[in-house]
Amino acid sequence: MPRFFVEKIPGSQAVISGPDAKHISRVLRMRVGEAITLCDQQGYDYSGVVSELSNTSVLVNITGKYPSKSEPSVCVHLFQAMPKSDKMEWIVQKSVELGVSEITPVFTKRCVSRPDEKSMQKKLERYQKISLEAAKQSGRACVPVVHKAVPLQEALSQMQESILSLCFYERAELPLKDTMSGAFQSVSILIGSEGGFEEWEAEQANEAGCRLVSLGPRILRCETAPLAALSAIMYASGNL
Repeated sequence: MPRFFVEKIPGSQAVISGPDAKHISRVLRMRVGEAITLCDQQGYDYSGVVSELSNTSVLVNITGKYPSKSEPSVCVHLFQAMPKSDKMEWIVQKSVELGVSEITPVFTKRCVSRPDEKSMQKKLERYQKISLEAAKQSGRACVPVVHKAVPLQEALSQMQESILSLCFYERAELPLKDTMSGAFQSVSILIGSEGGFEEWEAEQANEAGCRLVSLGPRILRCETAPLAALSAIMYASGNL
C-alpha cells in the first residue's frame, strides 16, 4: 500500500500536496476510493482513503491511527566522519533503511573532504532529501534528521547524551558484542573517515566516555563500517 509523509493530521482528514500529490495522481494513477497510508513523522501510521485528488493536492479521509511497527525500539545516533566523494550519500541512504534515528557529519583530523559553509549547506539539503526518500522506501514512520557538521570535540560532547556511546577504532580490542549485554534505549556511534582516527582522537573519545570497540579483524571501508555497526546493534536489540 502506498505510504506518504505529512507534517500534520489534525483530524479526520489530511491533505497531501506538492510533488507527492503529483506522484499519486500521475505516476501511481490512484483513484478516489483507494486505500493509502500516511505517516505523521512522529511514530504513527494512519490508514485512509483518497476522497479527492488532482495534480496539486490529494484529500484523504482518515480511517484509523496506530503506532508504526517499522520504527526500532533503540535510538541510534550516527556520528560519521566526513568521507570523500559521494560516500556520505550512500551512508545516509543505507543507515536510514537500517533504522538510524539521527546522523551528524563530523570533521576529524584525517577528513579529506572539508566543504565550506555554503557547500555544506547544499550537501545537507541533499542528505535530508535522501533520508526522506529512504524512509519512504523502507516503510519508516519517521524521517531521520541529518544535522549540520560539527568538529570532533562537539560530537563527543553530544554523544554523552546517549546511554551507550561507542567509538569504532581499528586498534580497539573490545568486541562489539561485549558491549551489547543488557537493555539500552539509546546509542551513539562514532565512525572514522578514510584512514580512521588518529591515536589521540581515540584517546579523546575514551576520555569523553566512549567505549573503544572493534568490528572484527578485517579493516572495513568508512562507508561499510557504519552499516555493519548498525546491523549488529539492530540485531542485538531485537530490531532485525
